[in-house]
Amino acid sequence: MATPDFIREIRATAGHQLLLLPGVSAIVFDDEGRVLLNRRADTGKWSIIGGIPEPGEQPADTAVREVHEETAVRCVVERVVLVQALKKIQYPNGDHCQFMDISLLCRATGGAPRVNDDESLDVGWFAVDALPELAEFALTRIKRALTDGPTWFEPATVAPTLDA
Repeated sequence: MATPDFIREIRATAGHQLLLLPGVSAIVFDDEGRVLLNRRADTGKWSIIGGIPEPGEQPADTAVREVHEETAVRCVVERVVLVQALKKIQYPNGDHCQFMDISLLCRATGGAPRVNDDESLDVGWFAVDALPELAEFALTRIKRALTDGPTWFEPATVAPTLDA
């Protein structure tokens, strides 16, 4: 994922310190029940589509924008699937980040999938019973998107307290 300009500006003064950043993942299905995946340019691995919201951008708008920018597919957001704080990561340049991922179920409304920017090496539709090798991150989100359950989140590990 390309680093947005606003994060580069923050890094200019914040250095490599930990940044908590929003992330949006889109699990896009077509009318045949296939899921849209891209093979990422940064890792060479298949994954669901995702990105970082621009300042003031709503998560649903981020999902629609990222899907179109990366794959040329148009979609609409149907519901929130999952909200999860991901593990802290350190990039090779020394930057530390932790993403708060909001995963959204989307339905394709048009456009043929194609590599539409420099973030993808390949894109395509895949039957859920014939997926390429995927990280647990993507598999979990696809599995949760296929259920009618409520939004999934990790249970609180610290009991809230009320101060008198």
